[in-house]
Amino acid sequence: MRPNKKDSVATWSAVGMLAFGIAITTAGFIIPPSGEIHDSVLWVLGQALLYSGSIFGITLYTKRKLGEIEETIANRLPKNKAITNEDYQEGQQG
Repeated sequence: MRPNKKDSVATWSAVGMLAFGIAITTAGFIIPPSGEIHDSVLWVLGQALLYSGSIFGITLYTKRKLGEIEETIANRLPKNKAITNEDYQEGQQG
């Protein structure tokens, strides 16, 4: 899977799980006895929120950390000099 497609699938599954949690909670209010939500409905809502939160949280965390790593690498590279194959080989030898 391409990275963009993987991110898209994860995001849409998290959004779908949020919609499912909201729908089942709403159904819990409507189905008799009206106004009472069964414990199982609350459990499913909790699982839906946990899944969605973990997907969004992990995605944001990894993107932020990768950005920090890229910034650190960019700051350590020489500004006016392109790295050549010889520079790379010198670094490997010594």
